[in-house]
Amino acid sequence: MKNFLSFIWEITKIVIIALLIVVPIRYFIFQPFLVRGQSMEPDFQDGNYLIIDEISYRFNEPQRGEVVVFKFPNLPSQRFIKRIIGLPGEVIKIEDGKIIVSKEGESQVLDESKYLPLTETLGDFQISLAEGQYFVLGDNRPSSYDSRRWGVLPKENIIGKVFIKLWPLTALAKVEVPEY
Repeated sequence: MKNFLSFIWEITKIVIIALLIVVPIRYFIFQPFLVRGQSMEPDFQDGNYLIIDEISYRFNEPQRGEVVVFKFPNLPSQRFIKRIIGLPGEVIKIEDGKIIVSKEGESQVLDESKYLPLTETLGDFQISLAEGQYFVLGDNRPSSYDSRRWGVLPKENIIGKVFIKLWPLTALAKVEVPEY
């Protein structure tokens, strides 16, 4: 009987130690996310399993081109995945299929050809972003429900940036941020 109780105590210690290690990592550093829908195709497919880096934005600001998972502003229980296009203090204009980013009198047309096979963005739209606001778009622009429809993304809704694509194994890769 003493051996059995000793065995149970050892198992209990292992479980407690594992929980003390895994739970903080899972809830404060990395989080899994399963892609649903086609709004981020071709880079992210329906059913892709991703790991989200939750800690980076505690030390750095989100950057243009990063793919983020966030709480949908109109229904915070829902999680969305989109790419950051506009940063605080910028004016985002969509015109003639192009995205024009302006800040302090300087304008730039975004070249998204590195990650989008079809770089035309539909719509006629302009928005000014205040402090703590981001403009996000899905990579599959014709099929994406994004900032063009529901508005800006507040920084406090961002859960984290996509760090690794884990599944399917053929797509295993660290997610890189494009340069503009």
